[in-house]
Amino acid sequence: MFISDFFKFIITGAFAGVANGLFGAGGGLFIVPLFIHWCKIPERNAFASSVAIILPLSIVSAFIYFKNGYLNISISLPYIIGGALGGFISGRFFKNINMLWLRRIFGIFILYGGFRAILGL
Repeated sequence: MFISDFFKFIITGAFAGVANGLFGAGGGLFIVPLFIHWCKIPERNAFASSVAIILPLSIVSAFIYFKNGYLNISISLPYIIGGALGGFISGRFFKNINMLWLRRIFGIFILYGGFRAILGL
């Protein structure tokens, strides 16, 4: 890895960290496109790597939210269990998903979230 690549990864991670810290999630929104187009990481690797990166970012953000009194573990626990189950199931099928459809599904989720945020729904 070249020095310029190292800084590209640092900047990409910083964008993801800011998104995760401000919005509680969304790092993949930055990481996946930047990995693919700026860092030249193959798409399937970019999607998979973003998941591994989001975990430590989420742990840091969750700790800070908890420390400041914003995190309610009892409310979060059922979502954590469901999310882990969903992650396990989708991780098992990831290698069989066509990249075109994965891109489309990712785009639909981004558009859905964007419309909800803009319209205040």
